[in-house]
Amino acid sequence: MDALLDTALGATLQHHREHALLLFLYNTGARADEAAQVTINDLTLAHVPKRDYSSVIIRGKGNKRRCCPLWPQTVREIIPLVHGRAPTEHVFLNRCGQPITRFGIHTLVERTALKGSAQMPSLKLKRVSPHTLRHTAATHLLRAGVDINTIRAWLGHVSINTTNIYAEIDLEMKAKALALCQVEKSKNKVHWRDKPSLMEFLQAL
Repeated sequence: MDALLDTALGATLQHHREHALLLFLYNTGARADEAAQVTINDLTLAHVPKRDYSSVIIRGKGNKRRCCPLWPQTVREIIPLVHGRAPTEHVFLNRCGQPITRFGIHTLVERTALKGSAQMPSLKLKRVSPHTLRHTAATHLLRAGVDINTIRAWLGHVSINTTNIYAEIDLEMKAKALALCQVEKSKNKVHWRDKPSLMEFLQAL
């Protein structure tokens, strides 16, 4: 995730748009089509970040709405993108200044992953998509101690069984980590009296 975000950094407006979109996907765990639909009116941006909370309304499958909190860093990235624009406009735009589509988001993520593989070669072995960022967000929330029901609401899952997949994955990873630091049984130590060569040496003194 760090490699993707670092790769998207740049001085141009387009770099800023792409970095903000990647951060938004990671922050919210939104699907590509959900992020593409977000309008400025869906945002509630805190005037005093340390005091107020920022959030976004995301429309998921079946047009179900869910409210997702935004990190202060995400808010700082979004504010310049929406400043002075109409509330009904889409937050994320493409290179032509038109609302980005879910296909455009897929292309952005895949292109960034390809560039990022120069910094992190292991990315060449992975199939990185917007859904990968969604999985990453869920797993990191779980590892941070967020309960599974909150993650379900965060991602917009209808069934808790879907969210439980992340818990099973994380438990497997923890088990592997535990195996690496497992204390091995100590080898049976032989008492010095039971070593013939040592006893012969001592008796010859």
